[in-house]
Amino acid sequence: MLIISTALMLMLAGTPDEDMGMARKAYAKCLSDFTADARSRQVSAADYKAGLQPKCADQEAALRTAILAADKADGLKTAAAQADADDQVKEYLEKFTADYEG
Repeated sequence: MLIISTALMLMLAGTPDEDMGMARKAYAKCLSDFTADARSRQVSAADYKAGLQPKCADQEAALRTAILAADKADGLKTAAAQADADDQVKEYLEKFTADYEG
């Protein structure tokens, strides 16, 4: 029974690249939904920026985890994978903030 459960879990688990794609979509959707809501409520740019990252913290954590897994699968060391995750999240936040302010 345990062997079947483990095999099923492995079959359902995606590759690191698939997981990263799903995490990217979820994070971008969260950021987009927050942006649409902020626009409809005419939130100030400062309040928007302050609320953006905390609102999507769970999706950001999932994206970071997926990036780390994909980077490590590609042979990157932990520090390099962490830096890559930091850079990618920063780019998302900067893009959404600039679009909101613009």
